Amino acid sequence: MKRAVEYLGERTTVSTLVDLTGAFEGIASLRISQIRRQALASQIFFSDLWKIYRQIPVDELFHFGRIQFSGEVIQKELLILITAEGSFSGDIDRRLIEEVLKIYNPTKHVIIVIGHHGALQLAQMGIKYDHSFKTPEQDLKINTEPLLNEVRKYHSTVIYYPQYKSLMTQEIKQIRLSTAVMERGSQVEEGGETINEQTYIFEPSTYAVVDHLENSMMQITLSEVILESKLAQYASRFKAMSLARGRAEDNFSDVSTFYNRAKRQEKDERLKETVNSLRGTTL
Repeated sequence: MKRAVEYLGERTTVSTLVDLTGAFEGIASLRISQIRRQALASQIFFSDLWKIYRQIPVDELFHFGRIQFSGEVIQKELLILITAEGSFSGDIDRRLIEEVLKIYNPTKHVIIVIGHHGALQLAQMGIKYDHSFKTPEQDLKINTEPLLNEVRKYHSTVIYYPQYKSLMTQEIKQIRLSTAVMERGSQVEEGGETINEQTYIFEPSTYAVVDHLENSMMQITLSEVILESKLAQYASRFKAMSLARGRAEDNFSDVSTFYNRAKRQEKDERLKETVNSLRGTTL
């Protein structure tokens, strides 16, 4: 059996682990609250843009902001994988990649990955990706333009990302970008003043304005998907830290029991030595 001082050292180490996991758990919970507020503000802005967009009489098609795009569209499907920047995010990235591999065909698909952790896992599996981007650190003014430049090159785009359900539940979701924008728009209540070429002057042209609005709405949709992904990643981290803290607390309890037992045993041994010493002196 170990000495009490050894168990005391272990107990101090485990106590530090309990404090650290509790701190990370609290940080994750705070970040979830902040991101949810930002996502709500983004949804309101999208609704305002959609109302303007639907009132401009061009056509019923969504052009991905390609009206002024001069390049040739690649007849492949772009798969965008949104993962965490670091590995401290539970098992959510592994689950996401496993879901993508169910349909991935290198002759039909091109992969772009957001997040170093996802890029690292793909590289370890020997799966090639076309580009990788860092997960945005900030939640405000997320720059999605480099990503949109890639989206415009391909016939269609599907985004895979972790979806936040609750602190303990995160799911892998996929959306087709054009469909996602149109579906979101269909949920917006129409209203406001009439916007057309008789009541407004469009500079430099009506099509250029429509192009700008489509780009803006795709930027917002991509930003919200990234925010949703970060929500799920923080929730996955919260879950992992919660489980780790629970195990650390159980370990702390066990080590404390062993420490108290060892300490009591050492006291008993010292007492026996003292009694035996007194008996020897009496004799």
